[in-house]
Amino acid sequence: MLPWIDSELAALEAKGLRRALEPLDGAQGSVVSIAGRPLVNLCSNDYLGLASDERLVRAVHGAVVDQGAGAGAARLVSGDLAVHGTLERELARLKATEAALLFSSGYHANTGVLPALVDRQDAIFSDRLNHASILDGCRLSLARVIRYPHCDIRALSRLLSTTKSRRKLVVTDAVFGMDGDAAPLEAIADACERNGAMLYVDEAHATGVFGPTGAGWAEAQGVSGRVDVLMGTLGKALGSFGAFVAGSRPLVDWLVCRARTFIFTTALPPASCAAAIEALRIVAAEPERRVRLHALGQRMKEGLSSLGFDMARVVAPIFPVVLGEEALALEVSRRLRVRGYLSRAIRPPTVPAGTSRLRVSVTARHAEEQVDGFLEALASVLRELGALPKS
Repeated sequence: MLPWIDSELAALEAKGLRRALEPLDGAQGSVVSIAGRPLVNLCSNDYLGLASDERLVRAVHGAVVDQGAGAGAARLVSGDLAVHGTLERELARLKATEAALLFSSGYHANTGVLPALVDRQDAIFSDRLNHASILDGCRLSLARVIRYPHCDIRALSRLLSTTKSRRKLVVTDAVFGMDGDAAPLEAIADACERNGAMLYVDEAHATGVFGPTGAGWAEAQGVSGRVDVLMGTLGKALGSFGAFVAGSRPLVDWLVCRARTFIFTTALPPASCAAAIEALRIVAAEPERRVRLHALGQRMKEGLSSLGFDMARVVAPIFPVVLGEEALALEVSRRLRVRGYLSRAIRPPTVPAGTSRLRVSVTARHAEEQVDGFLEALASVLRELGALPKS
């Protein structure tokens, strides 16, 4: 019996925190349809516009015909398919590492790898704005968890130098998915090296988006070889599903033996792997997608800045339109939808209390007119509500 759930759901509703699913009518894209209505989609992680690319669709079809719909087992049992190894080699090549290992999702990677690297004798130093999956991985590790102020290198260095433990591990998002800013990886790597700490970087929102080859923020910052563990996802810029960890061969061999979310999970289906392999080929062959993505991002950034929103730290195609209270964020989102724009309200616990927002994102498939139209619609809605930021 679960009679308590109704009252708890009512409490969430009263606070503006209840969530509900709304299925799309068709494929992911710069324009999507919900309940028969087309909407310009400004809340997707499909940064390079590959999720519905016909080349990925063909790769999926071929993989299903050749290798079936599912892997059928965990890879250490009988689910290890040739396509898994092919994709891992391509990911290691992208990240310039010795090896890579696939996981079922970014959440699986972070909650499996962190406990495989440290335990109750050790300490983890985690940025305060790290993704929930990192926080949960820290908890599962049983290590001492020290959360340092967001991107504060002085604080991190002080904590590293004064904390006594067997092993030290610093973990940070490369790009912070709700704020669009990025970790100062060179300074973090320096601090880790001075204090004998391992460095784990989550490049979920950076892989495919940054760097000369699209390898990510670590490549863009010139520190790839100084990061012990590089995590990335296949379901954002690469348009597929799944995740991976890249690093040394001994690291991957250890994770095969100790990462519970790898050992005890059915392997990724062939279709997801084939789509990701094709996406990696496109990332290498079409750097103009990244160029266009960042040009559109700059257009959005300038427009939001002109409306009074603080975009100073934003480097990614992710823009935090911070509105404050849950009710306001929900109402702005609702009125934008009436005008033909999908930009969902992001509320606690995803973001801190008092910072409810629209988390606006652009992709390489958006048009300049869609960005400009959204900015005009947002300005109009905020004027109606008397909610334009004070200059």
